[in-house]
Amino acid sequence: MEIGITSFVETKPDVKTGDVISHAQRLREVVEEIVLADQVGLDVFGVGEHHRKDYAASSPAVVLAAAAAQTKRIRLTSAVTVLSSLDPVRVFQDFATLDGISNGRAEIMAGRGSFIESFPLFGYDLNDYDELFEEHLELLLKIRESEKVTWKGGHRPAINHLGVYPRPVQNSLPIWVGSGGRQESAIRAGLLGLPLMLAIIGGNPMQFEPLVQLYKKAAAHAGHDESRLKVGAHSIGFVGENTETAADTFFPSTMAGMNRLGKERGWAHYDRSSFDAARSFDGALYVGDPETVAQKIIHLRKNVGVTRFMLYVPLSTMPHDQVMRAIELLGTEVAPRVREEISKWEAEMGNRS
Repeated sequence: MEIGITSFVETKPDVKTGDVISHAQRLREVVEEIVLADQVGLDVFGVGEHHRKDYAASSPAVVLAAAAAQTKRIRLTSAVTVLSSLDPVRVFQDFATLDGISNGRAEIMAGRGSFIESFPLFGYDLNDYDELFEEHLELLLKIRESEKVTWKGGHRPAINHLGVYPRPVQNSLPIWVGSGGRQESAIRAGLLGLPLMLAIIGGNPMQFEPLVQLYKKAAAHAGHDESRLKVGAHSIGFVGENTETAADTFFPSTMAGMNRLGKERGWAHYDRSSFDAARSFDGALYVGDPETVAQKIIHLRKNVGVTRFMLYVPLSTMPHDQVMRAIELLGTEVAPRVREEISKWEAEMGNRS
C-alpha cells in the first residue's frame, strides 16, 4: 500500500489576508514539500498540470526534476499530464529525462484534465477532446515500447522509424490513466493493462468499488494478470494534531477553493455543513488526526481495492508551515499505521485463500 501527496501548486488569494503568493515562491515551496515527503518516508508525490493564473505548475516534469536531485527514494509523477493537448513525443522525453535525473523514479499520470485552457493555448480543438486523448495515449505507449517509432494518426504528423531520446532508466516507464470516474476510462485502462488513478473527491468513496471491478474485468478480458494491476485514489484532505483542529484549519481554504471553482461550474454553495458531511467516515474528505485519516484509508483499501492513496493538500492557498506539518504527519504517523494494518490484513487474506 503506497501513500503519497498530490499538489496542484495553487496560488489563490490567502483567505485571511487576501494576498496572492507569487508563482515563483509557490514553486519553491512545493519543491520543499517534495523533499520533506521523501524524508518522512512517503512513497510518491504528484504534481498537476494547469495553465491558469491561479496555478503555478504548467510543467510538472520541470518541478519534479528540481526535487529529484534533492530526494532519494520517493517516486515522482504528474497528476495529471493533460495528454490530449500535448505532444506525446515531448511528454515522453520530459519524463524520461526526469527518470534519468531521479535514477528510475519517474511516472506519468495521463488524463484529459478538468480544465480546458490548454486546448486553445496549444491550438487544439475541443471537439476532438476524446479522440485526441486516445490517439496521444496510443503514441505514448508506442514510444515506451520501442526506441524507434513508426506511427500515423489523425491529428499529429506521422513518424517514420525515428528514435525518441533519452530512454528512461526504468525498462518500462510507468504510465497511469487518471480518471474522474468515467466507466470508459476504467475500461480503457483495463484493456491496456495500465494502472488506474481515481479522483475520489465527492460522495461516498465506496461507490467506486464497482468501477474498480469493471476495470479488473476489462483487464482480465484482455489477458492481463489481475494480481499485477494497480489502482490509486486521489482525495482531498489534511492531517492535524487532533481532528477538530485539523478541520478548523483546513475548512477556510477548502470553502474558498470550492466556491471559487463552484462559480465556474454551477455548483451549490459550499459551507461548513458540506465540509463536515464530507469528512465523516463515509465521506470523501480525509481530514483529521493521524488515526482518523489512517482508518479511512484502510477502509478504502479493504473495500474499494486501491493500492495507492494520494492526499491532495493544500486545497486553495494555505500557510506553507501548515502544509509541511500535514505532510510530516502523513509520513510519520498515518502511513505506518496503514502499512501495518494492511500488511496484516493481506496476510490473513492470503492464508484464507
